Amino acid sequence: MSVDGVADIFRRVLETDDIGAESDFFTLGGDSLLATRVLSAVARTYGVELTFDDFVLAPTPGTLSKKIAAPRS
Repeated sequence: MSVDGVADIFRRVLETDDIGAESDFFTLGGDSLLATRVLSAVARTYGVELTFDDFVLAPTPGTLSKKIAAPRS
């Protein structure tokens, strides 16, 4: 799981190149509709289904990549 891969998803969805590991999706103008696009891209790219609540708790490429890599129960 790479932070860069998640950052690339953020870049595509938010249509900006100014994304780093600690860039907060919602601070950069993301909303719930755009968040669903991120979650769909994560599911397609990494095969991991996350909830909107997961995303709210991990709204940066760094924290979201850790959530994606975490074991599921």
